[in-house]
Formats: sequence, structure tokens, C-alpha cells
Amino acid sequence: MVFHLLLTRPLLRIVRSVKQVNPDHPDDNLIHLPHGHQKDELGLWVNATNNLLVAIGDSQTRHREAEDRVTRLSRYDQLTGLPSRDTFMELLQADIADASDDNLVLSLICCGIDDFKSINEQCGFRTGDMILQTVADRLTQKLGGTRFTIARLGSDQFVVVEKGLRDGFQAADTADRILASLSSPMIFDEQTITMTATLGIALFPGDASQADRLLQNAEQTMALAKEGGHNYFQFYVASVDQEIRERKQLEKDLSIALHNQQFHLVYQPQINLETHRIIGAEALIRWEHPEKGLVPPDHFIPVAEMNGSIVEIGQWVLDQACWQAARWASDGMPLRIAINLSAVQLRQNHIVDEILDTLKRHNIPAGRLELEVTETSFMTNLEDAVKKLKRLHKAGISIAVDDFGTGYSSLTYLKRMPVQHLKIDKQFIHDLLVNEEDTRIANTIIDLGKSLNLTVVAEGVETAEQEYYLAQRGCKLAQGYYFSKPLKPHDFEVFVAGFHNKIVENNV
Repeated sequence: MVFHLLLTRPLLRIVRSVKQVNPDHPDDNLIHLPHGHQKDELGLWVNATNNLLVAIGDSQTRHREAEDRVTRLSRYDQLTGLPSRDTFMELLQADIADASDDNLVLSLICCGIDDFKSINEQCGFRTGDMILQTVADRLTQKLGGTRFTIARLGSDQFVVVEKGLRDGFQAADTADRILASLSSPMIFDEQTITMTATLGIALFPGDASQADRLLQNAEQTMALAKEGGHNYFQFYVASVDQEIRERKQLEKDLSIALHNQQFHLVYQPQINLETHRIIGAEALIRWEHPEKGLVPPDHFIPVAEMNGSIVEIGQWVLDQACWQAARWASDGMPLRIAINLSAVQLRQNHIVDEILDTLKRHNIPAGRLELEVTETSFMTNLEDAVKKLKRLHKAGISIAVDDFGTGYSSLTYLKRMPVQHLKIDKQFIHDLLVNEEDTRIANTIIDLGKSLNLTVVAEGVETAEQEYYLAQRGCKLAQGYYFSKPLKPHDFEVFVAGFHNKIVENNV
């Protein structure tokens, strides 16, 4: 009886208590300590066991929390808190299934921030991260509710799915709301940043019926839209696949064009409107494709800039133009040669030395070379561009701002840049004297050039009326089809001789 009371019964109670312990949460139901055994061996064993159960429970809790964190990190973007790409694809498949069951239209909008790389370079990566967080917040606030699924695809790309649509017009309205929201200025550390975005839109079921294909269509559309401009949206069209394939083939052909000597230069004369003399020429590249014929520069130059081959092509243009200028000078026809310097070339660390070495190799005075840069090419990294262009200007090379009026057109950079020439973009000359707004813009640029003591060059002059008006307004130089189209070297020589002989005859 004593054995039963002191040992057997307490042990049976402990056994029943052990059976009630939950293996998943062992610290929820601890072992009950029998009365009167607090300080004996049974009490010590129960206390030790309970301490072990509590430790196991704590370990399991930490393990579950770690698993939850890992799961969240894999399913959600750490920076913005939005669903990640993999999580988004699961949500998209569910949204497509619902839209299919209800016979409704679903839109997928792929959103890419314009020139985000440049923003990172100018403002720093910390500011870049804050911009991404602000974009996520604005999208969430503007497009809240169950009708929208918002996620971050990676880098500067976001995606928005809108459910329950009747047609694509509603998707266009949503795209306008997104563009308006993202273009609103952002302020970080007393620095105001204004940015834009470009959107590609694909619709279910018209453009694709599968989740991965729908997303791919929207991403391709956004990429193509960025080539045409910024701050607008574009819908997917059936020909996008064909356009992508053609571009890939163009890129492949471009990679061997220089090696296969498919490029050549043509020269468009620049006329002094006061003396009516040819004072220089702009060197322009042409690509004679063996199958497609003449490929317009507007088609292959952006591709070359994107894949970096413009660096090698640009050096070839510089070398050929300098060789031609040296040849003309030796024949008694010294002319200034203008060539275009792309943004990609300007970012190269050794671009200044390469240009100066090329001039030295062909024995060309630096004053015979003019480099034309667009406004956007040096605004991506203004400090670096100013430093390089000042070195070139100090060596005697002229700097011209090409397509002035189509980019930033800021007096701030004109004050800092070593610029001698402003080139009025041909789109303002085309409707000169016909379109009042274009005429005002051309006049403003000419007056600006005068006030800053810069020579203004008009591109795209096509009529005698345009030439006369520009000369009267004080524009110094002009080029365009009214004088001559771009010519091959021999034809250019013949044109120069004939042009000057005609002036002599008219004076006589």
C-alpha cells in the first residue's frame, strides 16, 4: 500500500500528464507535478522535464518564425513589400481562371521607370531605393481594392493586373492614372525628383490566354514603347513578335557589318548664310545591307547604342571622317568636319584620348573637327560630360548641341558646357513660316544663340523662303536638301566646286 501511494500512483499521474503533451507545442501543456513530491526525486524529474519541454517549444517557435521569414522573403519583395515575381505568377493564374469563368477581360500593365539607371547614377542608390518604395506606395494607394493585383517584377519594373474589365478602354484609363501618379514630383532630402514611366499593356483573352505569355507580351510591349519615347502607354499588337524577331536579326547583322565593310560615310555641306560659302560638312553614316539595301540610321543607331557596338562604329566614323578631311585639305579644300558623338561614346573613360590621338594620326588641326552631342547624352552624367568636353574644347575642338529644343533645353547646362554652336532641330525648320509655334521656337533659339554668343545652325532647310528668313533673323549656318542632300566624297567635291563657281558667276 505504501509503495502504491508513494510511487505507483504518482507515476501513473505523471504518465497521463505526459500523454496530454502536444508534440507541435510541447510548452502549452506541461507535466503536472503530484502533490507532496515537490522536493523529492519525482519532483526534480518533473521540473527537469518541464524545462526541457519549454526549451523545445521555444526552439520550435524560433524555427517557425525563421521559416515564415524565409517564406516571406521568397514570396515578397524586401524593398517594397509587394509580391515577388513568382508569387505574382501564382496570383495571375488565379485571376485568369476567374476571368475565364466569368467571361470578363483582364488587363496586365507592365510599368518601367524611364532612365532609372541615370537617376541612380545622379542621386545615389539610397535615393533610388526610396523612389522604388514611393512608386510602390503610389500604385497601392491609387489602385487599392480587390480589382487590382500589384507586384514588383524586379529592378525598376512593376506590374498591375486589373480584373473585371469590359474592354480595353478601361485599361487605358487606368494607365493614364498610373502615369499621372508617377509623374508627380518626389522630394527626398530637400531634393526634388521628377520622373516618368512607360507602360506596356496586354489583354486577356485577346492577346494571350496563358499567364506567362500574357506577361511576356506586356514586357515586350513596354520595351518597344521605351524606344519610341517616354511617359506614355502602348497596347500589345499581334505584330510585336515579328518586330522583336526582326530586331534580333538586325542586331546580329549589325555585329558583322563593320567587319564586312558595309558602312560608308556621306557628307552634307554646311553653308554660311552671310557669305554663301561652304564652310564645312556633317559626316553621316550609312549602312548598305547586302540583302535589305540601305538601312536608315534611325533603325540601327539605337540598336548599336543599346548593345554597345556604337563605340566601335563611332571610332570608325571618326577615323574615316578625319582621313577624308586630311585628303580634302591636301587637295586645297580645307573644311571643318562635324560628327555625332553618342551618349555611350561620351561615357567611355578614354574617349578624349582616342579623339585626340585620331586627330594626331591624320595630322588634322583640332579646329577642323566639330563634335555634335545631343542634350540627353550629357544630362545622364553632367559632371563627367562637362569635364570631358572641356578637355576637348581646350584642345581646340568645337562642340555643338545637336537637335536643340527637343530635350532639356536648359540654360544651366549651356552656361556650364563649352558649347560654340546650337543646331536647331529640323522638325522646327520643316514648318517654318507655316506653323506659328515652330516659327516662334526657331526665333527663340536664334535669339538665345545671339545672347550667349553662340553660332546657330539650322538643319533641314528645304526652301528658298526658309533660307532667306533664317538669314534675316541672324542664323549664321544652315544645311538641308535645299542646298544638297548628303553626298559621297567624290560627289561632294563636285558639288563644292560647282556651288562656288555658281556664286562667282552670279557676282560677275
